[in-house]
Amino acid sequence: MKERSVVMDVSIDEGGCIETSRPTTHEHPTFIEEGLIHYCVPNMPSIVARTATHAFLNAAFPFIFKIANKGVEKAISDNPSLKLGVGMYRGEITNISTLSPRQQME
Repeated sequence: MKERSVVMDVSIDEGGCIETSRPTTHEHPTFIEEGLIHYCVPNMPSIVARTATHAFLNAAFPFIFKIANKGVEKAISDNPSLKLGVGMYRGEITNISTLSPRQQME
């Protein structure tokens, strides 16, 4: 990356996804490492909790509605997007990519 590029590590809650990341705070949200500006605040949505909740519900509700009306198995089989979002079903890992890096190592 070019020097002074900005990196936002939105996975810092789970250990991060960038080698040079480390958790920061809302009071001191950035630091420079290897010429890159890092923003690594854990739980970023917490600063706008109400808005984040509404955004999450608007995104999740169509899937919740399908599961509630069709049942889990039918909803998953009818919707490839929903199927990709299921990381574990009946005690079996169905999609390892949905697990955090820490969970994948266990």
